[in-house]
Amino acid sequence: MFSTMECQKAQFFVTILVILFGVSSSKNVCNPACKAKESFNCNDPLTFNRTSFPKNFTFGAATSAYQIEGAALRALNGWDYFTHRYPEKVPDRSSGDLACDSFDLYKVRGDLYKEDVKLLKRMKVQAYRLSIAWSRILPKGRLIGGIDENGIKYYNNLINELKANGIEPYVTIFHWDVPQTLEDEYGGFLSRRIVEDYKNYAELLFQRFGDRVKFWITLNQPYSLASKGYGDGSYPPGRCTGCEFGGNSGTEPYVVAHNQLLAHAKTVALYRKRYQVFGSIGLWKISKKNALLSLSHKSATPTPNPPNLFPNHETSCFLVVMRQMVGPRLPKFTPQESKLVNGSLDFLGLNYYVTQYATNAPPSTKPSVITDQRVTLGYYRNGVPIGVQAPSYVYYPPGFRIGDLDMGNLTLSNALADNG
Repeated sequence: MFSTMECQKAQFFVTILVILFGVSSSKNVCNPACKAKESFNCNDPLTFNRTSFPKNFTFGAATSAYQIEGAALRALNGWDYFTHRYPEKVPDRSSGDLACDSFDLYKVRGDLYKEDVKLLKRMKVQAYRLSIAWSRILPKGRLIGGIDENGIKYYNNLINELKANGIEPYVTIFHWDVPQTLEDEYGGFLSRRIVEDYKNYAELLFQRFGDRVKFWITLNQPYSLASKGYGDGSYPPGRCTGCEFGGNSGTEPYVVAHNQLLAHAKTVALYRKRYQVFGSIGLWKISKKNALLSLSHKSATPTPNPPNLFPNHETSCFLVVMRQMVGPRLPKFTPQESKLVNGSLDFLGLNYYVTQYATNAPPSTKPSVITDQRVTLGYYRNGVPIGVQAPSYVYYPPGFRIGDLDMGNLTLSNALADNG
């Protein structure tokens, strides 16, 4: 989470998210030693360890650029502006100015990215998901503003170091860090102009790193940027109904999601046409599970997961339930755009953090991306939490089961991505 940017524990791997890449299929695979009716116990190494997974299951770890690199030699992005102007938005008032100093401009402690890779190797991970800071590569946000070769060099070195140590890089092209110049110029993802700028930025990455990167992630959790950046204002650019920066929680999140999907789809089309020799491309989405608040109260039926802001993979249109709930506030794709979006995934990464209790809620007189769900969510039922209370969430491991995730009719490779 962006709620803390400091490395106050033993290096950054204490706080990173573990990712489990299950790229074989979406079927349940159980350890023969574990009986189906046995309770889940992740603390028993005799019944739950690496041998519990298929041989082609890849274990990895993940970070994002803003969370670990520091801001040295990087142009401002939306998170910089947001945390500097509104430090109270982050609970501990931290920022990514220093973070874990993985970029380490002055090399006071040597090349820290090499230390990071050493830690990965000690953990015996097989893959590492990193994100590239858009404003470290293109300080002005677009090619016409010039390329920062120092940024290119840094990521080249990191990717080469990973490959030399037998660790496969999974590269996230965009992890919520819009260059501030594009926010100032046209409002970032509120504008269709960002679609071409994003595609051009992604193409530069394909050109410079594509000979070594086999797995590309276009977007990390499109829903999060849309809902938190434009629904409740808790993420940059801090827009929402009633927010200081202005905004409309009932329309802007859907516009932002729409433009993210177009940027994703056009980038995938470009990659497949010009650069896809041996690689694959997809995106990471958040997958929240909801449980009945009352097992005896029929009106408390499970809700669809919060609007995913990602169209049905088979039909290239938003789910019918979303269209019914949101109505004309939900942007429409043109037929040509629908063709681009349809099938624009080689794989889909599912990020799982929480399961919450759900009960139906009436339509709100103040529509927003949150109230449009028409559901009330919570971690407690009759005063009892659904799982174990942790600093950020209430954890519920049984919710993290492949068969329960909302894959629908997808017939593509999938990854069990960020969790924890």
